[in-house]
Amino acid sequence: MKIDFANLQYQHNLYKDEIEEAILKVARNCNFIMGKEVDELERSLEKFTGAKHAISCSSGTDALLLAMMALDIKPGDEIITTPFTFIATAETIAFLGATPVFVDIDETTYNIDPAKIEAAITQKTKAIIPISLYGQPCDMDEIMTIAEKHKLKVIIDGAQSFGSTYKGKSDSNLGDISCTSFFPAKPLGCYGDGGAVFTNNDELASKMKSLRVHGQTKRYYHKYIGMGGRLDTIQAAVLNVKLKYYEKDLSLRQEVALKYNEALKNKAFILPAIRNDRTSAYAQYSIRVKEREKLQEKLVNAGIPTAVHYPLPLHLQECFVYLGYKEGDFPISETVANEIMSLPMNPYVTNEEIEYIVENL
Repeated sequence: MKIDFANLQYQHNLYKDEIEEAILKVARNCNFIMGKEVDELERSLEKFTGAKHAISCSSGTDALLLAMMALDIKPGDEIITTPFTFIATAETIAFLGATPVFVDIDETTYNIDPAKIEAAITQKTKAIIPISLYGQPCDMDEIMTIAEKHKLKVIIDGAQSFGSTYKGKSDSNLGDISCTSFFPAKPLGCYGDGGAVFTNNDELASKMKSLRVHGQTKRYYHKYIGMGGRLDTIQAAVLNVKLKYYEKDLSLRQEVALKYNEALKNKAFILPAIRNDRTSAYAQYSIRVKEREKLQEKLVNAGIPTAVHYPLPLHLQECFVYLGYKEGDFPISETVANEIMSLPMNPYVTNEEIEYIVENL
């Protein structure tokens, strides 16, 4: 048996006629930038998430940049986040000249440990960026309490968690600004790069809309130093089709995860732990194993692809040497990075495939 990790081809074939017609419609109209499909997508995203403002943009990375630029993050500012994530979170902080300040993760959820945040706050701290890793929202009540106490802003990095919920509320409707990614392999993915920012603050929404088009308030009149951060119309057209089916796809992802949980319980693995007051979008289904590389090699020989998200925490990456961290500073992140392994996860993993994967594990 040969198993597809993300199964993007299968999904395309499911919605092929609608998606290809939507793409052709954009091509025929030749309105490739900020066409009406972009506005349609943003209104649909607002309805889906409950957020007052959904603003599409060119990627999840640019969503983080837009959020920080809207909050006037400047060189010398500090932003608290975790070292166990994709580099974009800390990379964008550093790109703006600010300093990523890392705190360790919770050993069961792999999200930021709220109990460790306050010790990292200084007079230079301006914001906290919790990351909804693998699709599960963070402990937002505790984080917001800390943020309000210290007058800090909260930017949700929800690049992996679009469609998840925390106490019945969308992950895209938490914090001051929430960001997501529509990279093709994400739970809701387009056919290139794409992302969005969400906020209930009118002033921040207006500023981010301006920032994504080079700080313009009207054509060729620039209020801010901005960026070219628009989502192109073809990507919006693809997402408009896929969003219609997204609740079904989310439900199927969660069913796949439950089947994995049942099949792997009482085995020699640490399984994902989803808190009772939230749901996960299951961007990944990640287990922890000993001797990961040996196991991966055996699985790939059996036609089972795996991935490691992520093998080296950010505080040990060469590009962040200047921050002065060393091995041992964040022991939970380091342990998890050495053991984490993602299994094939998409809405279409079959019972037979799960049985085959578990048997080989």
